[in-house]
Order: sequence, then structure tokens, then C-alpha cells
Amino acid sequence: MSQGKIEEAERYAVKAIKIDSLFAEPNTMLAYIFIDRGKFDEAIFYLKRSVRLAGNYFPNNFYQLGEIYFYTGNYAQAIPALKKFLNYERTHPEIRTKASYLLACAEFGADAVQHPKPFSPKNAGSAINSSNDEYFPTVTADNSTFYFTRKFDQENQCSNTQGQEDFYFTKRNDKNEWTTAVPLREINSACNEGAPNISADGQFLFFASCADINIEYGPGKEKGFGSCDIFYTDKASGKWIKPVNIGRPVNSNHWETQPSFSSDGKTLYFVRGIQGRGQRTGDIYYSVLGDDGKFREPIKLGPNINTEQSEESVFIHPDNMTLYFASNGRVGMGGMDLYMSKRQANGEWGPAVNLGYPINTCKDENSLLVDPSGRLAYFASNREGGFGNLDIYYFELPQEFQPEKITFSKGFVYDSLSRKPLSAAVELIDLETGKSVLNSFSSAQGDFLVTLNADKNYMVNVSRSGYLFYSEKFRMKELEVNYEKSFLLSIPLLPIDTGKSTVLRNVYFDTDRSELRQESFPELDKLVLFMKLNADLTIEISGHTDNTGDKNRNLVLSNDRANAVTEYLVRSGIDKKRLISVGWGELKPIAANDNEFNKQLNRRTEYRIVGTKKGMLKISSPPDSSKEKKSNKIK
Repeated sequence: MSQGKIEEAERYAVKAIKIDSLFAEPNTMLAYIFIDRGKFDEAIFYLKRSVRLAGNYFPNNFYQLGEIYFYTGNYAQAIPALKKFLNYERTHPEIRTKASYLLACAEFGADAVQHPKPFSPKNAGSAINSSNDEYFPTVTADNSTFYFTRKFDQENQCSNTQGQEDFYFTKRNDKNEWTTAVPLREINSACNEGAPNISADGQFLFFASCADINIEYGPGKEKGFGSCDIFYTDKASGKWIKPVNIGRPVNSNHWETQPSFSSDGKTLYFVRGIQGRGQRTGDIYYSVLGDDGKFREPIKLGPNINTEQSEESVFIHPDNMTLYFASNGRVGMGGMDLYMSKRQANGEWGPAVNLGYPINTCKDENSLLVDPSGRLAYFASNREGGFGNLDIYYFELPQEFQPEKITFSKGFVYDSLSRKPLSAAVELIDLETGKSVLNSFSSAQGDFLVTLNADKNYMVNVSRSGYLFYSEKFRMKELEVNYEKSFLLSIPLLPIDTGKSTVLRNVYFDTDRSELRQESFPELDKLVLFMKLNADLTIEISGHTDNTGDKNRNLVLSNDRANAVTEYLVRSGIDKKRLISVGWGELKPIAANDNEFNKQLNRRTEYRIVGTKKGMLKISSPPDSSKEKKSNKIK
């Protein structure tokens, strides 16, 4: 057997047992032979017989028995065998450490089997699956376009090996069904493409390619940085452009794959594999996109995510708060298990949570995708009844493992005069913190998509050089968030010199007060930036109320509110000579004051360009609010 002559060794072992039925050693040898062949039932038979014959003479037999039971999913039988082994004091320290780990896993597995999670996987159907292998799914945040990898049994022209991987995609039709998947011809090449990840807005596609020389990609047909590199492409005029190697520092001389791009457009998560001790182990890293459009030095996620073993299949949900991944380095069911971690208040990732049985089994589970609604999860499996070997399946994710509730907003940006679609900068700001949580752009067709978390209040700001900026509010905390009911925004941008007014939709005051609330500052800071970028402009700030209460008091209040905004701009560095403040009270409604919704529209603050290099526009004067103040005091 030490010479590798396994069949001859088996023959001698069987002969030895026939000569002496009480001979323990050949039974142990046969067990190891069957372990190597993957015949675990036969291995268990000979190990148990060796244990009966030799008693305490071969403690490692108890370890081997426990290990086989564990990796075949017989957790209850693995526990006593591993405990028996650990009762022996004089055992190899490395094996003893592994036995302690397997015992913890076996106890976890036995309990998980007794408390199964709801799990009823369904095949994704013939529109997606075929007689070939399908795996690594990804979907846009509006759940309208689904991408995946399909493998063909043909020679790869880059590596001269069998197996060619290409990308396919499918779209939902009017019946909410996936149409038959078609190849992504703009990206597919003679090399392998794998592990695609589509950005939330559908504008960027990240993927891995593992050819040593990237024939189809990148300038100059340069060599890759390592055995696998991450590439990206984006859409121009509705079509994917030529993919580009993302370069250093994300790619290295190691193995980078399985990218996942956060919905805020700022962070790329990926797996980096490092060769060592004869095997490659993977860890999950992230890299932040800088203001200069370049990714920063990658950082390895902490011990709540990474272990000394392998982590892979990282997926950041569009909620940007929930991370899913696979690991074989934690207490689990055996092999690769699927885990979930939630982002904590301090920004760190919380403890990894095993998704439980039968989502996880004694075999390897990976490539989990949770759809934007958070209710459905997709994965690849070779279970019976499929169209081929590996098919894509989906199941309802138990509520305890679901991400945070989100919805999304689709917008269309256009010139308010010509109706021409515009590409513009789109920024999403958390009104509570004042921090930007997304920076993106509308496409050349004027389209954009942003995701919105249920427990946040947002301001979306749209800006383009030569136009007044536009803002809208999403007070999600006050709404019943339903993923199926998205927000549709039609955003007309006014050219700077039109002289028309634009509502500051995120400027807030308490009832009957003129002090600015803190959540107004992000929008006013945008107005400050606009004024600094357009130093030749003079603007008019106007305050308006509804018709509730005394009209004279309303006039005073609107004037005070306009002054409050003006004073904020002056404190922020804008020359007072460039600002005009007026209050119109209830004199200029934009809706009938016949219900609360319309009255809310009329309670507003606006800004208007009244002066450019060309000169000043004619400005109409409101009633004298100083007189109204005196009369109000007399009353």
C-alpha cells in the first residue's frame, strides 16, 4: 500500500482476514482503501469491525469513523465516535484539534437537523436552465434582468482545456415571466467569463476571467495580473462597451474572482485566493471607489467573515446592509456552508449566521443570490430532476435570513424646454446624517435607478452643468414600503437662464416657525455649491404658505423663512449681494388649497435665477411685510 499498489494491497488484506478473522490491522487498511475510493459504507463497516477487534489499540479509528459519519451527514453517529477519540490523552495534537472542531460541527448539525428551516427549492425553468451547467446568477435591483454563467463542453481556445464559459441573460415579460435566455454577445469571447455581477442600476457589469493572456480584453492585449482577474464594462447608448481589466490594486499576482458591487456605487467586494501549503484558500476583501474614479487598496474583512480556511461566493444585497457568503472554516454542516452577516451601527460586520438545514447540508453549498425583494434566493444545484447537471433553483428565504426591506426609484431626466433626455449626476443623501449614500449618473437616455431602504429618509439630488439642480424627497419612514410599488420620477431640469422658479423640496420648518430644521442642511449645501460653481448668478429666495390662518401672519412667516434660507447661504460663504429674499405668503399657490396634500405643496421655499452676466431680470415686489408685522402685533 505504501508503494501505491492499492489493488494488490486490498487483495493481501482480504487474504489476511480470511487466515485470521481477529486480525484488526487489515480491517483498518481496507477502511482507508475504501475511504480513498469514496465508498464510505464499506469504510464504516471495516472501521467498526477493527474497533471491535482492537478495542483501544487504534484510537485514530474512532476519529476516522467520526469524520466519515460527519461528512456523510450522519451527525448523531459522529458525536460518540469523536468523543471516544477525544477521551484518549496520547493522540496527535493536530488530529485532536480537528476532532474538537468536527465534534462542535456534529453537535451543531444534529441540532440543525432536528430544527429544519423551511426550504422548498424550485427549478428556475427552461428559460434559464438547459442541458449544460448554469450557475452564478445575478439580477438588477428592479428585478427585470437576470444574468448567469453557462458552461459548454467544448475546448477553451485560451487554455486548450475542455469547458467554455459564457454569459447569458433574460428579461421579464409582461406576464412577469423570464423570457428565453440569450448570449451576452458583446462580452462573451473565446476565453472563459464567469461569476458576473450586475450593478443595482444595471449600468455596470463586473466579472472574472481566468486566462493567462486576456486576448479579447484591455488595451494592448496585456497579460493578466494573476491566474484570475476582475474585469468590468459599462453601458453606452444601451450597449455594453469593451471590457477592461480593473487593474491594481484590486487585481494582484494572486487569484481574484466573484465580484459583488454595492448598490451605493462605492464598494466592490470580491474573493482573493492565495496559494499555500499545497492548496488555495480564499478570503473576502473589499475596495472603495475614490472620488477620482479609482479603487483604493483592498482591505480584508474581519474575523466575523474570514477564517483560516476558505470563504467564497460573496454577495452584498442591494440593501447594502446584508452580506451573504460561503465558508468551510466555521462550525457548520460540513463542506461549504452559506452564511449571512448584518452591518452594525458602527459600520462593522456582525457575527456570521449559518442559514441552517436543509439549506446547508454535509455537501458544498455556494453561489447564493438573494433577489432585491429579499424574499427569493437563487442557487446552483445538481439535484435530481433538473435539465442538466448544474441548474439554477430558487426558494423562499426564511424571514430570519432576509435582508432589510428596500424599494427603488426609477427616474427620467430631461431638458424641461426641449424634452431632450439628459445625462446628469444623481446623488442620494441620508437626511438624518446628511451623508451621501449613492453617487451615480443617468444614462444617455436619461434613465437612472436608485435603491431605497425602508427605515431611511432620503433626498435625491440631480444636477448638470448649465441647469438648475433638482431635488426630491423620499420619507420612507412614513411610508408602507412595498418592493412591488416603486417610485417613478420625471425630472425636468431647467436651463439656468430661464428665470423660472425651482422648489427646494427638502427645506423644512416646524409649524408656524422660521428656524431651519437640521434635515434642511443637505439641500441648502447643494444650493451653496451651485452658487459657488456659478459665481456670476444672482438668485431670489421666496417663501410661500397655504391659506390656513391669518393672511398677514402668513406673509410675515413666509418672509422670515426666506430670510432664514438667505442667512444660511451667507454663513456658508455666498455674497449677500447675490441674494434677494422675498415672502409671498399665500398669494402664489401652485395648487388649490382644498385638501391637505395640496396645502403641503403650497407650503414651500423656491429659488429663481434673477441675474446673470446678461443682467438682471424684472423682479415683482411682494406686499410690504414690515407693515404687516406691525398690524399683526397690534392684533
